Amino acid sequence: MLTVYFRFYGSLNDFLPEALRHRLIAQKLREHAAVKHPIEALGAPHPEVEAIWVNRRPVDFTYRLQDGDCVEVYPWEAIHALSDYMPLRPPVPQPARFIVDAHLGQLAAYLRMFGFDTLYRNDFNDCELAQISAQEHRILLTRDRGLLKRRIVVFGYCVRDVEPRRQLVSVLQRYRLGGCVHPWQRCTHCNGLLRPVEKRAVLDRLEPKTKLYYDEFQQCETCGQLYWQGSHFERMASFVETVMQQL
Repeated sequence: MLTVYFRFYGSLNDFLPEALRHRLIAQKLREHAAVKHPIEALGAPHPEVEAIWVNRRPVDFTYRLQDGDCVEVYPWEAIHALSDYMPLRPPVPQPARFIVDAHLGQLAAYLRMFGFDTLYRNDFNDCELAQISAQEHRILLTRDRGLLKRRIVVFGYCVRDVEPRRQLVSVLQRYRLGGCVHPWQRCTHCNGLLRPVEKRAVLDRLEPKTKLYYDEFQQCETCGQLYWQGSHFERMASFVETVMQQL
């Protein structure tokens, strides 16, 4: 058996039992275990880990532990302070695309509102979510830590906040997407792209007051949903501005 010491930094402590947070953790391990397994066994899903140092040197998830090793595990927000680190995965593909689990439907709608390609269905099972994330190089957003620990998941984030607007801000901050926001380009219902449509082409679908007061419309090219800058638009635009100020 080996004795190995672990220390988790920053937001990775969210995944640990309270008694183990912000302290050195001694673990008894079988010989030659790869570092990835005990990190996840202690609670941190591998997509949340951005850098690993062993004995003050950067390593990747395949590093085989030795007796007495001191393992430091860093989240995304801490790597700027490291003198060196070994990337644990490829860069997030750009533009960033997401797949969202069934419990985050409002977050999915907000991401679409902000212009991000976001898959969401309330009947996706965990296997489908993981497979689609891996096959399409989408960032998996979930509150399920076990789902993020699936081996095939490369890009993923555990959403800690409960309130959807705070969830949105945390995701945009995590992936530094402030400069990638393009509101009003996607359908919040189905994720399809919006295209301008002539008023006369949709006149039969409009309510009398909408016909009277509005002339510019967009339509989802996938589901046909109509959008216009109605009485609700000012409130939505204010929401977008408030979020952008936090990025």
